[in-house]
Amino acid sequence: MDNLDYGIIGNCRSAALISKTGSLDWCCLPEFDSSSVFARLLDEEIGGSFGIQVDDAYEISQCYKKDTALLITRYSKGSDVFEVRDFMPRYQKRDGSYHTPPEVIRYIRHVKGTPEFSVKYDPRLEYAQGETQTYVKHPFIVSLTYGDKFDTIFLYTSFNKNAVVEGRPITLEEDGYFLIGYNEKLFKPTVKKMYVEMERTKVYWLNWSNRTPDYRKYNGVIKRSAITLKLLSYEKSGAILAAATTSLPETLGEVRNWDYRFCWIRDASMAVKVISDLGHKEVAQRYLRFIVDLIPDKDEKLQIMYGINKEKQLTEKILDHLSGYKGSGPVRIGNAAFEQRQNDIYGILMDMI
Repeated sequence: MDNLDYGIIGNCRSAALISKTGSLDWCCLPEFDSSSVFARLLDEEIGGSFGIQVDDAYEISQCYKKDTALLITRYSKGSDVFEVRDFMPRYQKRDGSYHTPPEVIRYIRHVKGTPEFSVKYDPRLEYAQGETQTYVKHPFIVSLTYGDKFDTIFLYTSFNKNAVVEGRPITLEEDGYFLIGYNEKLFKPTVKKMYVEMERTKVYWLNWSNRTPDYRKYNGVIKRSAITLKLLSYEKSGAILAAATTSLPETLGEVRNWDYRFCWIRDASMAVKVISDLGHKEVAQRYLRFIVDLIPDKDEKLQIMYGINKEKQLTEKILDHLSGYKGSGPVRIGNAAFEQRQNDIYGILMDMI
């Protein structure tokens, strides 16, 4: 995992980190007190992961589909080539609402030849604090934990489920998919349905990015930055996350590794002003609703930060069973900075308004 770039994918509900090796390293869902599923970034020994593994002869490259949040990882070995296209579904429905299920889809696109890969599917629910048991059922693979909190996660796939769980080699001759989510599906996914989900999501992002103006200089960087800010917005409440991760250190080996999965009023206002100036007013409108809902009573001051569902108590906890990113502990959930004071939040907020 050394010296690899990571890409954030999401649909404004949650996010994941994916390395060029095809490993899905879910630092955590950006919702206070929600659980991490794949936290290998925070502990390579006990943190869960969901990886696509190939032999060393494969060349691996990674990029975003232009003007979208679809992340493409390409594996090439001579005449054997395939791609993993990672995305979270998002598109507008007939009634005007948006289809945004809490799911990650990994669409496996066969390009040519007979490439071979194996899967390391090892979810560790609830920040790997207890035992996670994984079972192969007829329609899906289910993982669950009976720790302090009961939790489950479902994996649907077009590939042999026993081969997936056991990490046995899979020869790719046609397109396939993985769908991981918190909910059991009423209708079984198919490769065709997953392809349609991918194309609809791609069109959504192309339409969204098309509203960002073109610039003579740094156009690609500006558009990618706009998409990233969009991914850090939480549509349900209007909050803007500072980051989609927790406990990634500022400097390796030191302790300045905070949980940034919250909405800082000052920083979010700056981000909203920028994305609004780029033509995406709906993000600003949702954020203003978030602010209005937070307006405290007369005897209560505005906090510098809140949870993305307007939580006020963000008590910091240390997960000492996790070693931290490359050994840089402690791993934190929550952020004690919610009790601090930043007097400049008012001017920056008013400037944004």
